[in-house]
Amino acid sequence: MSGMPHSIRKVTDHLDAIGNTTKATTKGYAIGGAALSAVALFVAFASAVGLTSIDALTPLVTIGIFIGALLPFIFSSFLMEAVGHAATKMVEEVRRQVRTIKGLMEGKAKPDYARAVDIATVNALRSLVVPEVVAIGTPIAVGLILGKAALGGLMVGMIPSSFVLALFMANAGGAMDNAKKYIESGNFGGKGSDAHKAAVVGDTLGDPLKDTAGPSLNSMIKVVSTISILLAPVFVAYTLL
Repeated sequence: MSGMPHSIRKVTDHLDAIGNTTKATTKGYAIGGAALSAVALFVAFASAVGLTSIDALTPLVTIGIFIGALLPFIFSSFLMEAVGHAATKMVEEVRRQVRTIKGLMEGKAKPDYARAVDIATVNALRSLVVPEVVAIGTPIAVGLILGKAALGGLMVGMIPSSFVLALFMANAGGAMDNAKKYIESGNFGGKGSDAHKAAVVGDTLGDPLKDTAGPSLNSMIKVVSTISILLAPVFVAYTLL
C-alpha cells in the first residue's frame, strides 16, 4: 500500500517471521510466570481453607480436576469464535463500503475508518462477556456446590492444562504464520498453489491461536486463582455438598 519496491516486502516478511518466533518464546515465559503465580495463589488458597492435601481418589476432587483441565479449552473456544465473528463483520463492512462509497477503489474517496474501528472494539468488548463469566463463575460455582476440596482439585487440573495449552497455541500459531510466509517466498509452489491455499487457512487459525487465545490463558488462571482465594472464607462457611 505504501508503494515501496517488492524488495522491501521481502525484508519485512523475514523480520515478521523472526518476530513470530520471538513472540512465541516470550509468550512461553509469560505463561510460565502466570503458572508460577497461580501455584503460589493455590498454596495460599489451601492454607486459607485448611487443605493439607488433595486426594484424587475422592469423587468430588476428581470432578474438580476434570473441570479445571477442561476450563482453558472452553475459555479459549469462546475467544477463537469471537475472532472469527469479528473478522466476518469486518469483511462485510469492507464490502459494504466498496459497494456504496463511489471512487473508493480508485483512491478518490476515503473509507469510513471510524465504522471499522467501532466494529472491532464493540465486538471485542461484547465477546469478552461470556469468557469473563466462565472464568469468574466457575470457581464460585464449584466452591459453593462441590466444596473447597473440589475447588482445590479444579486449580490442580487448571494450572498444568492451561500452561501446556498456552505453550501449544503460541508455538503452533507462530509456526502456521511462518509456514505461510515460507510458501509465499516461492517454496512448495509459491502463491496461488494448493499448499499456499492450505497455509492461508492455517494462518487464519494460527493468528487467533497465538495472539488471542494463548495469551488470554495467562489472565484466566490468575482470575480463577484470585477469585478462589478471595472467596475462600465463603466456601468454608457455605457449601451445598
